[in-house]
This record gives sequence, C-alpha cells and structure tokens, in this order.
Amino acid sequence: MAELHDLTALEQAEGIRSGELSPVELTDHYLARIERLDDTLGAFLTRTPEIARKQAAEAESEAAAARREGRELPPLHGVPVPVKDLVQVAGVRCTMGSRALAEHVPAVDDHVVGKLRAGGTILLGKTNTPEFGLPCYTENGLAPPARTPWDLERSAGGSSGGAAAAVAGGLAPLAHASDGGGSIRIPASVCGLFGIKPSRGRVSGGPLLHDVTGLATSGPLARTVADAATLLDVLAGTMPGDPYAAPSLPPGETFASHALRDPGRLRIAAVTEAPIPGVEVHPDCRTAAADTAALLTGLGHDVEELSLPADDGIRHAFTRVWSVVAAHRPLPPEAEELLMPLTRYLRGRGAEVSGPDFTRSMYAFRMLAQSLADGLMPPDGGYDVILSPTVAAPPAPVGGLRNDADPQAEFSAIGAFTPFTALYNATGQPAVSVPLQWNAEGLPIGVMLAGRYGDEATLIALSAQLEQARPWAARKPSMW
Repeated sequence: MAELHDLTALEQAEGIRSGELSPVELTDHYLARIERLDDTLGAFLTRTPEIARKQAAEAESEAAAARREGRELPPLHGVPVPVKDLVQVAGVRCTMGSRALAEHVPAVDDHVVGKLRAGGTILLGKTNTPEFGLPCYTENGLAPPARTPWDLERSAGGSSGGAAAAVAGGLAPLAHASDGGGSIRIPASVCGLFGIKPSRGRVSGGPLLHDVTGLATSGPLARTVADAATLLDVLAGTMPGDPYAAPSLPPGETFASHALRDPGRLRIAAVTEAPIPGVEVHPDCRTAAADTAALLTGLGHDVEELSLPADDGIRHAFTRVWSVVAAHRPLPPEAEELLMPLTRYLRGRGAEVSGPDFTRSMYAFRMLAQSLADGLMPPDGGYDVILSPTVAAPPAPVGGLRNDADPQAEFSAIGAFTPFTALYNATGQPAVSVPLQWNAEGLPIGVMLAGRYGDEATLIALSAQLEQARPWAARKPSMW
C-alpha cells in the first residue's frame, strides 16, 4: 500500500483541496520520518515541529472554509516545503551553515519565505547547507553531512544538499533550494531529483541578502517536473528593490501549465567536453549525456554535437567574484576563527580583489551572456537548448572533495567536479538537471538542459516530455 510520502506534492495538494487528506496528518507523517531518518541523511540543520503543526492546523481550517465557500486555494496549500538555511525565516535560527552564526535568529522573512507563507505551505525546518553555501558538498561544523539516500557513503552534493537529501529520502515532498554556481542542479544530479535554476530576476533575493553579483537565485527541488514547476510558480515574482526582473509569462499562464505542453520540435546542442581546460568528464556522465541526446533525437528533436571552447578566463573571473561573495558576509572579527578553512581561504582571496578586477570579472560574465545570446541561441535560427552532463563525475564520497589542510586544492577539486554548472549562473540563463540516468552501481547521474534567458517554460515542457518517455519518480532508494 502506498504511503503518504509516495504521493507527489500535487497529489497531496489535491487530496487536501478535496478533503481526502489532512494537512495535519501529512505534516505529522513527515515529522515522524524526519525524526527517524534525519540523523542518517543529514537533511536538516533546524527542525520546526511546533511551527509546522500550527501551520498545518491553520491550513486544514482554511481548506475546509474554501470547500464550504467554493473558493480556490493556492496550488501547494497545506503541502510541506522546507527552506534552505541560507534564507531567513523570522523567529527561526538561520545559521547559513556556519558555527559563527549558530545562534543567529532573524527578525524578518526573506521574500521567498513570504511567498511560501502566502502559498499556504508548511515549514518542516531549515535544510542543511555548507558554510555560506560556498562548496558543492554539504558538510559543516553544525550537523551531520548531507548524504544521498542512493548510497549513504556518498555526499548529497551542495550547497542545497540538505534540501535534496530531504526530498530524495522522503522527508519532504519538495523543497526550496538556491543556486549560485550549481547548488540546485548538483544535488539534483547526485540525488536523482529534478531541479530548476531559474533565470536571473525570476525569484526575488531580497530584502536583506541581495546577491549583487546576480549569480545566485532561489528555486525548486522535486521528484517530478510538475511539482517543481508548481513550486517555481509559488516562488516567482519580483519585489520592490529587486535589481533584476526576468520576463513575465503571458497573462494567465503558469510554469506548471507548461509541464503539460508539447515543447514542439527543438534544436538542441549536445556538449560533453568540459569548458574548463584539463578537466576530464567521467564515462558515466558522458554516457548519460549521449543517451539523453539519442532519446531527444528519438522524440523528434534536432540534436547536434557542439564543442564549447575551454576558457580559463571565465573560470578565473568566477573565482574572483565567488571570493568577493564569500568576503562580503558580515561577521565580527572574533568570529573568523570559527569559519571553515575553505571559507577563510576564499574570504582572504576576496579581500585582495581590486575594484577594477571585480568590475572586469562582472563584465566578462556579461560578454559571455551576450555571446551565447547572439551567437548560439538567437531567437531565430539558433539553438533552443544546450544539453550537457550536470557534473563531471558520479556522486562523490562524503569528505571526498573536502581538504581542510589545503583549501586551494579543495577549490580546484570542486571546480573539476562542477565544470558545467557555473556557466549559467554567470550568464543568468535558466538551467535544469534531469534525473534520467543511473549507472551500473545504482547511482543517479543527472543531465543538464539550459535555455535562453527568461525561457524556463521551454525547459519545463522538454523535461516533462523526457519524464513521460522515461519516467523516473517510481525509482526510489532502498531506504524509502
């Protein structure tokens, strides 16, 4: 017999609307699974059972009133959605994965939290993240490492590793996540999930912790395309003070509706070589991309192999900007000694980046975005989508990328593991990781699809077509 966590988020929401499922019952089910499995998975930094039960009771009352009055409810009303611990929830501890902020309790919500509240979702807790979201694994000094439920000796990735471990392990139906260099797509790949990094400006980063570089954005992690698209609908929208704004969908349209549409015949570029010199791509990741290219061809799309020039310049620009991001986190001087070695290393590098060097790096991002928009993906006659591996190797062992003794070597290893993802943070384009492949060891191997700026809709429609052709949600880890 199916359990509540076997249902998709949209199935849960429909049950709540009809009265067949209670938000209180659903919340208690997930809280019990968190209590039983979270010490193993390392999904949460802070659990919020009291808040969750209070919100669930309110959601149940509101659902009953809506049924009596014939009112519509938000699409995820009553559904649990944990929040990554880089985002502030008023009155709830926000550590950003750092011992230096272990007791920090913000007084205000970030805008995405306000949208989740308005959408009637339930806060199970704050999910695990590495310190300030800087590396592509989720290990810190506050909680157990986040592990992929497909192999508990391996990392859930990062920096949204806790969110991915929660969804892949059945501790939440879907989750808020964020992505500044691949931090949604990397955990999606290694945990067998679907994740969307939205276009720059699609989701507000305010009001307090705006990423002035434009690299980072919030987005969804989910088991199905439709669930992720629906959560994107909840999160999307600009707010006063936002520095960027992605093009809106036509009136009356939703991202969820595009999960039900045929994408049409698309022109797709298939890239398997890493755009960073000297980085080797594992055969499993090459195979996953090649197999997906063949599947897309079989679905009627025009797929062409493409080689992007390996460019150390963009890598160096990203390193400079990422270091400045690390350095600008406000901390009292006495807290520096509490930071992880990688964080201290990056903050030190960031403090040495001059204003002109930072400006040149940001300009390099803009020129890269312009060259892709004009040269590869113009609206008339260009590629509609770029396909590549999401990461360059299968899921890494816990601790396998971390090197406290040599953080410079660690940062190089992180770059070699994730050579494809940061490109689209630099350009601001949307990108998704699709869980189509598992290797001979039973480990998930994601593939990435990137689209034109502002065109999440095409990526969602194409991903849904792939999901229909090769369904993945029924495939679950043994601990499920």
